[in-house]
Amino acid sequence: MSIGSDDRTSGSRTDRRLAWLVVAASTTVLAVLAAWLVPFDWVPGGRLDPPDAGEVFTPQELARADAYVRPVRYLSWTSLAVSLAVAGVLGLTPWGARLARRWTAGRRWWVVSLVGTLAFCLTVRLVTLPFALAIRSRNLEAGLTNQGLLPWLWDRVLGLGLTFLVSALLVLLVVGSARRHPRRWFLAVGAGGVLLTFVASFAYPLLVEPLFNRFTPLQDGPLRTSILRLADEEGVDVDEVLVADASRRTTTLNAYVSGFWGTRRVVLYDTLVDDLPPDQVRSVVAHELGHARHQDVVLGTGLASLGVLAGTGLLALLLDTRSVTRRAGVSGPADPAVAALVLASLAWATFLVSPAENTVSRAIEARADRAALTATNDPASFVELQRSLALRSLADATPPRWSQLWFGSHPTVLQRVGIAAAMSEERGTP
Repeated sequence: MSIGSDDRTSGSRTDRRLAWLVVAASTTVLAVLAAWLVPFDWVPGGRLDPPDAGEVFTPQELARADAYVRPVRYLSWTSLAVSLAVAGVLGLTPWGARLARRWTAGRRWWVVSLVGTLAFCLTVRLVTLPFALAIRSRNLEAGLTNQGLLPWLWDRVLGLGLTFLVSALLVLLVVGSARRHPRRWFLAVGAGGVLLTFVASFAYPLLVEPLFNRFTPLQDGPLRTSILRLADEEGVDVDEVLVADASRRTTTLNAYVSGFWGTRRVVLYDTLVDDLPPDQVRSVVAHELGHARHQDVVLGTGLASLGVLAGTGLLALLLDTRSVTRRAGVSGPADPAVAALVLASLAWATFLVSPAENTVSRAIEARADRAALTATNDPASFVELQRSLALRSLADATPPRWSQLWFGSHPTVLQRVGIAAAMSEERGTP
């Protein structure tokens, strides 16, 4: 094909060669680091043999989970499909740009960008609200939540506000950088994106988590003492284990580790502390300490930052393609009305990379499971814990393979039981 037949503008101001170099370099480094640092072999020897569902759950338990999961799964998939379709319409037609310009004639560029960002985020959230309400209804029927409608709606408002804030920072960074550095704006955006990724991960426990939950230190007693002793044995510096008041919105059991360095915390749901025996709580905490010991939050943040760099380069190439910008009704990355195109690209990119992202996540979670089994030397409690978690959340023991590939951030409950069996076999324990 001759250069004259290319659909890009002949006067392209983006340094496409440098953009391709950024994509290639960041993707290569990402792949190398993932291959080096992510433990893709889940069990000793690399072969995992999960048990049959009937060996872990009764027919009644499986039937109850299936009755809940099937409609919720289809609602979730449909909601995702609708959100991606609406994002595509707003981003790849003039509609998104028109929403940005409709009430901002004569305003400064950043006002247009903010209005466009808000219109995009609000539209996508509103079109998926009926699906969220339907899922909430199913959760109420199944006893997975006891949260009232108004608090639930307030959580949705808070989530929308956070989404808008992050999206607005991205759009302002793109447009502002493109207006100042037309040829190499993506370098500034990439650097800013990497910085924001680390700042967000570091500050998340301090700024975001308190918006949704209240946290109190785990009360003094045998459980707290045993947890701190376990942390000391694992070489993890944990000054305090926090309990979140999650019971005001869910009856499910969970725990997590967030932040890093000075903001790292291990958080247990109050439902877990109140409803599980101490040996199972210790198994949960050992899993989270495994994440902390292997610096998994830092690892995930670093890999995500490389993904941000690669995505920024691809975005530069996309916004330099005339056929795309013409369909979107914008002139390029410096156009203040480009918000919908930028955010639609982000939504679709997130969807497309989900299999790779979740493959890494499952491997890291499997390593934390192995760490928990090694630290506690109590596979029976680990297996019973997985049963408890699955039963309380009505988790699908055998999700469709493509669904697990695309959306499963953790191993399935049967895979986790299989990990315990493999570790026990290797160590010669029952």
